[in-house]
Amino acid sequence: MNELSYTPKELVFDQEGRDKLMQGIEKIASAVKSTLGPRGKTVLIESQNHTQGITITKDGVTVAKSIALEDPVENLAVRIMKDAADRTAVSAGDGTTTAIVLTEAIVKHGMDMLKNEDVNVTEVIREINRLADEVIKIIDKKSKKVSGRRLDDVAAVSANNDKATGKMIADAYKKVGDNGIVTVERSQTSETFSEVTDGIRIDRGYTSHLFVNDHKRDECILEDVYILTADQEISSVVSIERVLKPIINENKKLLIIGNCSQNVINTLAANVVRNGLKICHIIPPQFGYKSHELMNDIALAVGAKYFSESTGDDLSLITEADLGHAEKVIVTRDDTIIVKGSGKEEDINSRVTELWHQHHAAKRKNERDFIKERIASLTGGIGIIYVGGNSDVEQKELYDRVDDAVCAVRSALEEGIVPGGGVSLYKIGSVIECDKSEKSKKIAHAIFTQALKSPAAQILSNAGKEFNDIYYNDFQIADWNYGYDVKAEKYGDMFKMGIIDPAKVTKNALRNAVSVATTILSTNAIVTMKRQ
Repeated sequence: MNELSYTPKELVFDQEGRDKLMQGIEKIASAVKSTLGPRGKTVLIESQNHTQGITITKDGVTVAKSIALEDPVENLAVRIMKDAADRTAVSAGDGTTTAIVLTEAIVKHGMDMLKNEDVNVTEVIREINRLADEVIKIIDKKSKKVSGRRLDDVAAVSANNDKATGKMIADAYKKVGDNGIVTVERSQTSETFSEVTDGIRIDRGYTSHLFVNDHKRDECILEDVYILTADQEISSVVSIERVLKPIINENKKLLIIGNCSQNVINTLAANVVRNGLKICHIIPPQFGYKSHELMNDIALAVGAKYFSESTGDDLSLITEADLGHAEKVIVTRDDTIIVKGSGKEEDINSRVTELWHQHHAAKRKNERDFIKERIASLTGGIGIIYVGGNSDVEQKELYDRVDDAVCAVRSALEEGIVPGGGVSLYKIGSVIECDKSEKSKKIAHAIFTQALKSPAAQILSNAGKEFNDIYYNDFQIADWNYGYDVKAEKYGDMFKMGIIDPAKVTKNALRNAVSVATTILSTNAIVTMKRQ
């Protein structure tokens, strides 16, 4: 290879490199953490991706995504921090700001304490990870199930203490029931309102990232969409040519639910990118007989003919008339939601009645559970929150808050709730113990417990208060629920005051923060592209 083809690199080592990383971390954290808590501030962003070139938001992940720095080493730190925020948003839907606050605190205290200490950094990092696992177990043990008014509180807190919006989101979840789903859309008017509609959820996501057409949310969204259902492998595009031709010629949209060869997936994905085709592909849910049953249900719900090998159907004979139809499909990395399928209501009701008979007759628990899942998928509702605004900027800001709140409620329903306001992490950090005979464990404990105070300290700082003035030395011995309401400026039971966080959000923020922070603490050499 010609030497001229190599890209020159710049190398930074040891403390100099870590100091530059810390500068990048402090810059992104300063912007993001100012949004935390009920008295957090909004951030004004110049945005090329927005219609008016401006975004005003209190959403941590939106702020984080907007930041890029000129210095290459500082920018590497920013990209790593974005990863912590992004992973928290994907796994729990909220808690991105908390993840960044925790990451900064662990790195900052870690660098300060390890700078002049003769200690094995690997052992310190191992102990920090062990302590994080211990904290997550305590959160699991202490979390409470959520229901009734607490659902309203979770939604309101995550929507930045907007009680009206919180109640609307909670009501939507109550209407759709345990098996329902709530999504967020932009309203065509200035009003914000909710609507519950029929829908079906499939536990399968897109097979290629190239199908994504909404890159902010990492989703493929298709409206007025045709649906092909088959359990036979589609080994070549030619085998479904009779369907593809009219779909492409008439600029229609198509969701394929079936097994496709990698060549077919690549061909479809490439045409989506190059030629603007509106197509997405997912594989059938489950395996074996369960997959066959669920595919039958999906076909029934959308009014499609199910092409199955078990019934001897020839997929090459499929026509446009054999396709199902839905008002909308939302395909994410992990699942698919079909809204308002065109299946006949009497056929669906008949199938549900049959399934209830099968449920009563089934002797094994796993069989009964599977039948209940099928009934839920056929009858489950989908709640849609339509977000409005008097301006594009206002709508965007509210949309981000509502989207976070919807995800937070979902996380709370899944894994319960803990006291909010950073109180749960602070109190757990006050009681976890360590082996003080080993220097590495003692340092790890000091780094980690200091970092666990940081979310509560930041919420108070954003309200113009000092941590030590509010949380006095023996505060940790008070009841687990006891804390401080920054907005009302009073102490009390955090659950009764409605200041609560989903346990899943808190755990994921901590898990991702520790992962990123320990990576940075163990870094000793940084290689970047040489800038002109």
